[in-house]
Amino acid sequence: MTFDTERKTKPVSERDEQPEQFEPEKSEDLRDLVVGTRVVLWDFDGPLCRLFAGYSADRVTGELLDWMETLGLEELLTQEERAHPDLQVLLGAVNRWRHRSDLVASFEERLTREELRAVPTAWPTPYADPLIRTWSALGVRLAITTNNSPRAVSEYLATRGLLDCFAPHLYGRTQDLHLLKPDPYCLDRALDAMGVAPGQALMVGDSAADLTAARRAGVTFLGYGHNERKQKILKQAGAKTVVHSLEPVLRLLWERRDR
Repeated sequence: MTFDTERKTKPVSERDEQPEQFEPEKSEDLRDLVVGTRVVLWDFDGPLCRLFAGYSADRVTGELLDWMETLGLEELLTQEERAHPDLQVLLGAVNRWRHRSDLVASFEERLTREELRAVPTAWPTPYADPLIRTWSALGVRLAITTNNSPRAVSEYLATRGLLDCFAPHLYGRTQDLHLLKPDPYCLDRALDAMGVAPGQALMVGDSAADLTAARRAGVTFLGYGHNERKQKILKQAGAKTVVHSLEPVLRLLWERRDR
């Protein structure tokens, strides 16, 4: 999961998006990851959709900061965190100083409400819907492993007609904020519930936290970066295979299906 507060740009349609061109060895790396996997663990905000695309995360962050200030809790943030606040920073700060307190429960609930309000204007990631349906049709089991609220995830999947492809395997944020990724807690929950060994699973994620969680859980990782900045972050974190579009992944599955 990523709480991405960068300026959102309207996604191109699936029909207009240009497929990524792979070098032969890069294509083989992707094929090795995709073909034969039994379980795919999806991060939510990024690979599956852009949750705050039409509902500014900057505004949500500002409102949560104002709420903290009215409670006299702005001292929970460092000077750097105040200068460059984002949702992930606020979650970490609240958990760091008020672990397992009523404040954590209240903050988490307020953030969940904001995520639910964002669902109707979320933008689907190009090719995500058909990729999910194709994997599911091929018998691959799917789960969501995210730092977002599972309530928001369930609501979004229902609006896209995708809930049956994942349910009941939706593993998201709880009030134990120290268990957010990069902790592998949500991945471990998914693997245990599905009865699958880590080596048989693949995670699709778009952040360094996703990559770290996958490594700690023993799961292979496919990075998704919709722009150069995202791709650079993933590669610098050590991701070996990063795509800027899910189209080549879908194409590999179609090739497998047509054999």
